[in-house]
Amino acid sequence: MSASIDISGYLRRLRLGHLEGQPPSVESLHLLHRAHAELIPYENFEIWLGRPTTVDPAESVARILRGRGGYCFHLNGAFSALLMALGYRVTRHLGGVQNNTLREAGATGNHLVLTVSELPSAAAPSGRWLADLGMGDGLHEPLPLTAGTFRQGPFEYVLRPSDAEPGGWRFDHDPSGSFLGMDFRSAGTEMSAFDDMHSFLSTSPDSGFVRALAVFRRDATGCDCLRGLVLTRVGELSSRTILDRETDYFAALADVFDIHLEDVTRTERAALWRRLSAAHEEWLAQA
Repeated sequence: MSASIDISGYLRRLRLGHLEGQPPSVESLHLLHRAHAELIPYENFEIWLGRPTTVDPAESVARILRGRGGYCFHLNGAFSALLMALGYRVTRHLGGVQNNTLREAGATGNHLVLTVSELPSAAAPSGRWLADLGMGDGLHEPLPLTAGTFRQGPFEYVLRPSDAEPGGWRFDHDPSGSFLGMDFRSAGTEMSAFDDMHSFLSTSPDSGFVRALAVFRRDATGCDCLRGLVLTRVGELSSRTILDRETDYFAALADVFDIHLEDVTRTERAALWRRLSAAHEEWLAQA
């Protein structure tokens, strides 16, 4: 961690200020993970606003305290810094997510994964947990790091030894999810290991983050996703809405995801909307 973080402010952002000074526990880890998934959005607005970011956890924490989120390098990087500051034993791992267009198995480095150790329970006798807030419609709660099938809301996940990473792990997403799965290595790594991939993901025309603006918010019963101008809800009451008016788009950001873009000027909002509209028209033409 390159700099100290505002632990009190971070816990207030998660509405868990009472956990400050409390010893690590399985119960508190679940509280922290659930609150983070529900309150801190997965999003890539900075890329679409032309604002460079780094993978530095302290920078990511500061952005979260301003009411924003980020993608895996930001969210898991910030969360790992918070857990470490609270006394948890956290390891960062090199991972790789596969989706419908990127199917290369193994820890390709496009994903940061966290494990937490020394917290034994009946569900996790080894004391090891998978904590991951960077998969969009992925985990709502941490999973015991053991092979098995786990249900969280509408999604059924499978955790098993990885075929592509000897000694590592494989997370298989539910068939209704936004990606296929994820592999990660057992060894720990440093945040600097993600610098090059972050540069690619945030600047390359071949990056999904550059091609599409996406926002996710996970909760106990499902997930809200805004990809481009298409707002979907996966859960007990699934739905799909096209937000083809500027006022509706920014209202949904505020109402569904609690993203208000208070640091974005009117001119920047107008430019963002023009870019989103153009991308939507291109997507319709290719559909």
